[in-house]
Amino acid sequence: MYVEQIMTMLGLSDLQLALAVIGLLILIAVAILNFKYSRARRKAREQNQYSLDDRIAREPSFGQGFADADSSGRAEPSFGNGQAATISAPENFAIDPRIDCVITLRFDESISGAEILEEVNAWTDLKAQPTARWMCEGLNANIDVAEDWEELHPESTYSDLQLAIQLASRRGPIGVLELSDFCSRAQDLAETLGSQIDMPSVSTMLGGANELDVMAAESDIQLSINVLFDEPCPWGNFDALMRQRGFKLARNGRQYEYLSKDIVLFNSADLDPNRPVTQVTLLLEVPLVPQDERAFERMLAEGVELAKSAQGRLVDDNGINLSESAVISIRQHLDVLYANLEKSGVPAGSSTASRLFS
Repeated sequence: MYVEQIMTMLGLSDLQLALAVIGLLILIAVAILNFKYSRARRKAREQNQYSLDDRIAREPSFGQGFADADSSGRAEPSFGNGQAATISAPENFAIDPRIDCVITLRFDESISGAEILEEVNAWTDLKAQPTARWMCEGLNANIDVAEDWEELHPESTYSDLQLAIQLASRRGPIGVLELSDFCSRAQDLAETLGSQIDMPSVSTMLGGANELDVMAAESDIQLSINVLFDEPCPWGNFDALMRQRGFKLARNGRQYEYLSKDIVLFNSADLDPNRPVTQVTLLLEVPLVPQDERAFERMLAEGVELAKSAQGRLVDDNGINLSESAVISIRQHLDVLYANLEKSGVPAGSSTASRLFS
C-alpha cells in the first residue's frame, strides 16, 4: 500500500518503478566494487612498501647501480582471466614494434617517474605464473637530458609512456585473455594518470601475433650433423678431443658448446659422461646465430675434423653417409632462411630474434 502511494505521488507506472529500482541496485553494486578495488590497491601498496622496507633492513645497501641480488629465477608476467590475472614486474628489454604490441600514453604535462612507477608497481604480483613478457618505457622530458625513450627512473619526468607486450615466442602467439587483460590494465593506467591513450584494436593485435607466430614457425630451424664413430670412444679421450677442437663443457656437464665472440654458435646433444661415446650430434639453432658467423660451415668443418680424429664418419639422421648434394641443399635452404628473416625485420642473431625464438 505504501509503495502504491509513492508511485501515485511520483506519477510512476509499474515498469518505471521497476527500472528505477534496477538502476539503483546497479549503482549500489558499482559503488561496492569500486570500494573493494580501492581497498585492494591500497593494501597491495602497503604490502609492497612493507616488503621493500623489510629488505632494506635485512640487506646491506650498495648504492645506486647495483642489480638486485636474485636474478636467477626470472619471473615473466602472467595475464590470465579476470579473477586470476596477475602481472609481474616489467622486463628490461628494449621495446621492439616488430614483435611487441605497443600502447602509448601521452600526458598533457610531464609527469614524474615516481608517480608512474607507483601505479605500475601496483600490478606486481610475486605469485604470478609467467606466460608473456611485457615492458615499459618513458620518453624523457628532463630539460638537461636529450629526449629519448628509456627505462623508468623515479627522479626523471616523462611526457609519454609506452607499454608493450611480446606478441609471440616459441610457446606460440599471445592468447586473447592475456592481451585483453593487458590492454584493460593499460586503459586503467591511462585513466589514473589522466593521459590520452593510443592503442590498436585487440583484433588487430591478435592478427599481428598470429602472423608473427607463422613466420617464426617457418624460420625456427635447427640443423644437425651426426658424427658416428667406428669404435666407442672413451669419455676421457672424447673430452680431450673436444677441448682440443675448442669446445667447452656446458654447465650441465652433458653438452659441449662451441663459442665465438662469447656467442654459442652450436653445441652437442646430451651425452652420458659415464659411458663411451659412439656418436656425437652437433646442433645449430639457425635464427639465434648471426649469418656472418658462418655457423653451419664451421659446424660442418668441426664435424669433419672430429670424424678424422676419432675414426668416424658424418651421417644423416638415418645413419646414411652425408652426401655432398645434401650439404649443397642445406646451404641453399639456409640462404633462403636468412633472407626471409632479414625481410621480416628479425635478422638471425639479433636481440629481436633472441626474444622471438626463446
